Amino acid sequence: MRTRSVLALAGTATAFTLALAVATPASADSVVLTTGGAGGTAVAVGDTLTAPLASGTSATLYSSATGTSGVSCTSSQFTANVTANPSAPGTATESVTGHTFDASSCTSNVLGVTGVSSITVDNLPYTASVGSDGTLTVAPASGSVIQTTVKLKTLLGSITCVYQAAGLTGKTDNADSSISFTNQQFTKSSGSSLCFANGYFTAKYAPVTDGGAPVYVN
Repeated sequence: MRTRSVLALAGTATAFTLALAVATPASADSVVLTTGGAGGTAVAVGDTLTAPLASGTSATLYSSATGTSGVSCTSSQFTANVTANPSAPGTATESVTGHTFDASSCTSNVLGVTGVSSITVDNLPYTASVGSDGTLTVAPASGSVIQTTVKLKTLLGSITCVYQAAGLTGKTDNADSSISFTNQQFTKSSGSSLCFANGYFTAKYAPVTDGGAPVYVN
């Protein structure tokens, strides 16, 4: 009788364990992107992520990596759709469908330039890859380039400066759900002599959110 009771108990425990395994989804800390904290709720493929500039910061495109001459904006935002969110450690991917700059928030201290008419990010969408180590890379479609068109107001009228890069590299930080780019080099592909030959892009976007919830990298 005792043997049968032990066997019955073992069978019940096994059935309960199997039922729990079926009812409980895979833990969120097994994927690269989560909300609610590291190891929180998995970000679903297809979700839209957005981020403005971190409060109190500016996005800058300067003529050198160490200088302060160029264009500065206090309002910018990006939008990206999650295309893959695999197990961690791994690399999640996103389609960057929007990257905007509010020209009314932009200024320029380039000699002869009196204002900024617009800044447009061309050739979208781009592919962003986010690794578990916090590394972010942004790449254009095959055969294309990352391109930004800057229209400036000058004493002699409007000019257009076009800058290109093969790719960008940034860094994520779970402390504030941020993405940072530092001195990412663009090369002028067209424009007047008032357009500096190289543009170095620096910006911090935070918080990156999914439906208002901060996103974390695992």
